Amino acid sequence: MLLIIKRLKEKFLKEESGNALVLFALSFIVVLGIAGAVIDGGIVYNTKSHLKKAANAAVLSGAQELTNNNDAVNKVVDDILKAHSEEGSLKQIDIMPNGEYKLRVALEKEVPTYFCKLFRINSIKVAAVSTAALAPMSRGTGAVPLGIDDSIPLEYLKEYTLKVDSGDSVYGNFGILALSGPGAKLYEQDLRYGYDGELKIGDVIDTQTGNIEGKTRDSINARISACTEPESGVNHRDCPRIVLILVYKPYNVISNQLKQVKITGFAYFYLKEPMGNQDSSVVGYFLKRAGTGYGDSTTRDNGAYAIRLTE
Repeated sequence: MLLIIKRLKEKFLKEESGNALVLFALSFIVVLGIAGAVIDGGIVYNTKSHLKKAANAAVLSGAQELTNNNDAVNKVVDDILKAHSEEGSLKQIDIMPNGEYKLRVALEKEVPTYFCKLFRINSIKVAAVSTAALAPMSRGTGAVPLGIDDSIPLEYLKEYTLKVDSGDSVYGNFGILALSGPGAKLYEQDLRYGYDGELKIGDVIDTQTGNIEGKTRDSINARISACTEPESGVNHRDCPRIVLILVYKPYNVISNQLKQVKITGFAYFYLKEPMGNQDSSVVGYFLKRAGTGYGDSTTRDNGAYAIRLTE
């Protein structure tokens, strides 16, 4: 009897050892698979994140040229993707100009796997899509202390004369604005370099008083001299001849003098020619252009746009 019990015990232990070996092998495979999924999954995640960043950068930069032409948009997108080492990942680019102003970029690439190769998965396809759109600017930065009454129709690339004294022009009484406060020095600083702050629709701005024609002439001529682009290059991104001005509605008029204005929008103005010693007006024309700020699709379209991601 004892002999029988001994043999049964040996047989059970032998079978248990074999079962443990099988369970160990299966567990090892599962652990290996999980490790492979974690490692390869991390690579896929990082790749997708990088693709998304590249796509976002491409559409945000490329959208600046939507008011220009498709070739300019394509060039910027290509440059940005090259900077991110993703020029070979471009799958599709959709440019929607002429009022809609949207740019969509789709990227895609094959990511090689490592542990997943054990399961015959040699690569994983990763994709990212981004879309940017333009909307009329409702909040902007860098504006100069010049404005135009919103009752004046804006025609793009048509010559306008902005008065900088207290007189009228055929396009209305423009006057000048005190963005940083009263005084010729602050006015000159804002005209040369742009107002160092954000302005938004609905803000009430004081008008500037006093004789500032000399400050205007010096600042305008300095901006024109600083731009090396010919007049035909009106869409050049870094040309100081292109200024952001305010579109306004008269807000406070006392004794036929405009004391305050209320901002109703923004517009871009190209400084066409230098001012002479006797000039009391700024000559140029309005452009369609994207800049720094925030957009609102319900805002009146004056040709100044802000860029936002929509996808």
